[in-house]
Parts: sequence; C-alpha cells; structure tokens
Amino acid sequence: MVVEDPAWRGHRGLRAKLLRVAEAAAAAGKLRGELTILLADDARLMALNREFRGKNRPTNVLSFPSARTGYHGDIAIAHGVSAAEAKAAGRRFADHVSHLVVHGVLHLAGYDHETERDARLMEPLEVKILARLGIADPYRAVAP
Repeated sequence: MVVEDPAWRGHRGLRAKLLRVAEAAAAAGKLRGELTILLADDARLMALNREFRGKNRPTNVLSFPSARTGYHGDIAIAHGVSAAEAKAAGRRFADHVSHLVVHGVLHLAGYDHETERDARLMEPLEVKILARLGIADPYRAVAP
C-alpha cells in the first residue's frame, strides 16, 4: 500500500482495514500473489484517468491489471472523490473505500461490469465479500 495523499493518514486504522479487505477480495477472486493499492488525491486519479482512459476528470477508483506472473496489478483510489461519494450516499468513509478496494481487486481478477451480464456476476460477489466483512450492501440505498 502506498499512501501518496496525506489526507488518507487522518483515518485511524483505515490502512490495516483496507489490507484485510484486499486479502478477502483476492481470496474470493482466486488471486494468489501481490498487488499494490495507491491512496492518492483527486488530481492524481484525474491524471491517470486522462492518460489511460481518455477521460479528463477524477474518478473514485482505477485498476491496472498486470501480465507479470505473481503480480496482479495496481489499484488507485482518490480521497476527495471517495469522501464526497460516501457523504452523498450516507455511508461511512471506511465502508465506501472498502467497497472500492473490493471492486478494484475483482477487476484485477478479471471481473467487469461493462455489460449487464458482467455486472450480474461481479456485483453480487462484491456484496458477498463485503457482507463477510460486516459491511452493508453498497448497491442498496441507505435509509434516511
């Protein structure tokens, strides 16, 4: 795990939690080996999104699979975008970012959500992994 944006350091216990989340997601996705999680700021995710996806805006999470044996790839998460999404959804920041880690790890495992069929495979697996970690279904609305 690489913490590039100091804003991430203001969340006690978050890095340890995200490591546990990544391990659970990797096990569910049948990944054996290593991966990197970059905890960055919105500007960094915007630059990556522009360079690799041609989209000139920040995003919450990006995944970069690797073809190298034993190394599955990189996941980058933006603090500001993630915090704003968590607040807008009425969710705890740690729970929302945990979901983003699960989502990113599953992308590294080959899961996708570009089509409805793909999403019907990936999203229930995300929900199942998060439930095992005591985190509510991120696809359900939070009661007011």
